[in-house]
Amino acid sequence: MLDYLYTSQYQMRGIVAVSLGQISGQTKEDFTHAVFMRFQSKEDLTKFYENPFYLQVLKEHVVPNCHSSRLDASLQGLMNVDYESEVEDDILPIFRKGEDFNYGIEFVLLIVFVEAAISGPAEDALTSLQELTMEFPCLIVQCTQGSNFNFSSEDYTHGVVIRFRSREAFEIFFTSSRYRDVWKSKFQPIARKTLAIHFSVDPVGTEIM
Repeated sequence: MLDYLYTSQYQMRGIVAVSLGQISGQTKEDFTHAVFMRFQSKEDLTKFYENPFYLQVLKEHVVPNCHSSRLDASLQGLMNVDYESEVEDDILPIFRKGEDFNYGIEFVLLIVFVEAAISGPAEDALTSLQELTMEFPCLIVQCTQGSNFNFSSEDYTHGVVIRFRSREAFEIFFTSSRYRDVWKSKFQPIARKTLAIHFSVDPVGTEIM
């Protein structure tokens, strides 16, 4: 299943980068695997969802292995969150290539902010987290975040993806007093629900695509 999802980037245009893996530990909603994909544009993302190859991969290799205990059976154990973000204008961070991206921990945070906080306090909280990650280049390779615009999956309002250099870096950051202070003061008062997962990233090649 993971092989088919990973190699989909070679079958379709518009996919800039892919990382995926088995989630470490147990999540609140019993998710077992996660996939992160970066696209060049919203248009490419829309075409991806409609691409016959992707739909075939879902039908033959993903959905048969999925289970959902939720009332909405149409979800088939899957959830998508899409957001728009910017990264450094350089080939390595854009395509997530090079030694820094070969290993590490991919951390995914999904958040439901209370409606009253969406415009102001939520953006302030995300900005504070973004600024904090930039203070730890020895721990963090890249951080992106944004508002979920996938209207077919409105379980969460925002998404954050952070690539850590190692499991040790991951643990150092989340046990730091700086992070705990930001989370307690900025996120806890306005977050109605959160889902935090992480998975290990294995090397898949050394050449720049």
